[in-house]
Amino acid sequence: MKNFNPFSKSNLSTKNQDNFEEINLLINQTKSLKKQIPIWRFFLPLTLQLALILSVPAQAIYTHITGRTVILQTAPVDPYDFLRGYYQVLSYDISRKDNLSKLPGWEQFELETSGRYSSDNQTNIYVILVAPEKIENSEIPNVWKPVGVSAKMPENLPDNQIAIQGKFDGWRVKYGLETYFMPEDRRTEINQDISEVQRSVNSEGEIPFVVEVKVNSQGKAVPLSLWVREQNYKF
Repeated sequence: MKNFNPFSKSNLSTKNQDNFEEINLLINQTKSLKKQIPIWRFFLPLTLQLALILSVPAQAIYTHITGRTVILQTAPVDPYDFLRGYYQVLSYDISRKDNLSKLPGWEQFELETSGRYSSDNQTNIYVILVAPEKIENSEIPNVWKPVGVSAKMPENLPDNQIAIQGKFDGWRVKYGLETYFMPEDRRTEINQDISEVQRSVNSEGEIPFVVEVKVNSQGKAVPLSLWVREQNYKF
């Protein structure tokens, strides 16, 4: 007995036969298209996406290896804003426009970037920092002080100075150092220490809470650790 195949073209209705032919035509066209397109066109976009994903940690590793250690002074923040469980949201003295606008180079920076920055269209800013004089018996590392700003990467800086790059939106500067994720087993301890130290201000108006970072030759920075008074929390 001859086997009955319900999907055989001879057993399909006229309408289904047309659909069957269209499907076959589509399959043949797809096979033909694959033959015409070189295989590298399929792999090139994938390779580019992979390179983009890997570039971020690669840059961080490069900065860790080649960068200079810099200490940044944090600024007081709303305790209800920065206590976010697994991470802390921090601000810095050099994040504030009112602090940076007092530095040499600010007027030139505004002249060169006027009207080009907003919350959606941020512009690069380079803050020049100078290393502190060594102070004996200091419980925490000494803070680097801002001494100038620029719209372009400064060249030929003295050995005791370095430029850190940020993004300015017209009000504040972000350096990519504002969010810190902490291990679950230490977040309560760290949050409590930060909350307590926020109430402490020395004679110069600084809180004993600083962040240790590495800054590379292009001004990119990555965090290393937090200093809360004499307690050091490494990332």
